[in-house]
Amino acid sequence: MISLNYRDSRPIYEQIKDGLRKLIVTGAIGTDEKLPSVRSLATQLSINPNTIQRAYNELEGEGYIYSVPGKGSFATGDAGADTSRREELWEKVRELLAELRYLGVGQEELRSLLEEETPGGFPAGGKEGTT
Repeated sequence: MISLNYRDSRPIYEQIKDGLRKLIVTGAIGTDEKLPSVRSLATQLSINPNTIQRAYNELEGEGYIYSVPGKGSFATGDAGADTSRREELWEKVRELLAELRYLGVGQEELRSLLEEETPGGFPAGGKEGTT
């Protein structure tokens, strides 16, 4: 399910959060599917339950999961609608593009990479002309 890389510079809770987010976005964890309990996931990963709780709290704040008192945490169906996460990702893309341009990567290389990563071209409503 989730693997941790102790050599990664990111904190453990961020690795857990990113791993769970990826599982939700890709559909590996379906809408309204129950996530592992904090205690069971902490035991499985051999880490402190507070670390899991922090990741769950942040995912809930971002709209990827919701909690039901006494029942646990569940994946939402609106993960793609989270505007703050979208803005955060756009900012990361802008930073990466600026660095790639600084390193001499041309627009055509960037365009071909984007087309390679999006089978069938840009999604409906995409910003094709802004790269």
